[in-house]
Amino acid sequence: MFKNYGLLGIEHLEREEIEKILELAFFYKDCIRKNIKKLSALKGKSVVNLFYEPSTRTKNSFELAAKYLGANVINFTTQGSSVQKGETLKDTVSTLTAMGIDAVIIRHNVSGTPMYLKKYINLPVINAGDGMHEHPTQALLDMMTVMEYKGTLKDLKIAIIGDIAHSRVAKSNLIGFSKMGAKVFVAGPSTLVPEAAKKFGAIISYNVKEAVKEADVVMGLRLQLERQKKNLFPSTGEYAKYYGINSTVLNLAKPNVLLLHPGPVNREVELTSEVMDGEKSCIGEQVTNGVAIRMAVLNLLIGGNEYEKAV
Repeated sequence: MFKNYGLLGIEHLEREEIEKILELAFFYKDCIRKNIKKLSALKGKSVVNLFYEPSTRTKNSFELAAKYLGANVINFTTQGSSVQKGETLKDTVSTLTAMGIDAVIIRHNVSGTPMYLKKYINLPVINAGDGMHEHPTQALLDMMTVMEYKGTLKDLKIAIIGDIAHSRVAKSNLIGFSKMGAKVFVAGPSTLVPEAAKKFGAIISYNVKEAVKEADVVMGLRLQLERQKKNLFPSTGEYAKYYGINSTVLNLAKPNVLLLHPGPVNREVELTSEVMDGEKSCIGEQVTNGVAIRMAVLNLLIGGNEYEKAV
């Protein structure tokens, strides 16, 4: 069970574990909807948000998730910390562990950092995004969003469009949706869609319209310009013209298609404002589900009460 080591990646989860996380997350979403935000599953526990990269959605939703469950939260940033004096990651975590924390939530620009940390601490480590490797809770909240509207993930056509090569979100979603029985298509410029995606169950296309045709779910991805070592497409204008998702492209999907994006969105590049703000967009729901998913993960890892009375 993943409880023995934390949540390092979707690749480490069994299908039954994904189902368990989703089931508990739906319970917590119901609590959030009922404005029940003082639960006790993590009463007396402390977690640290150890973020070496900027984040809005992931960091804040982990903080809210922990607080809704009654935990204490330490928000660590490198700015103003001993990291600026040369302290290593290992020593930073050892120091925080000595303070009595119960779990480490880490985001880092180097792939494999959560696995590295797990070698040195006997605490659950939760991967909040590591380099170009994985972003497991994002994939879980995406699966939850699709489940909420579709009732199942099995046999759905999922089209993921954009910068596949540099996206940890794409990899986690490829693995997760494939494990749950969906068919995942990826599309984008040939320079941004690696053949290696096939290893994780992807069906590769370099034609966005072909990938989106009759899709149940269409997911746009942010262009990871900060990770690209060279120019991999002529311009953002060219990208938007040939690989951006607009109403014409989205209309090729099924009438009840869901539009997802992990955020932040470059408007008029990956998505037009028309589709981003349109009735098929579930981007706001993804954010809400992110809190519920992270509540479920934290409870399953360090909590003592999976289901609490919500009244």
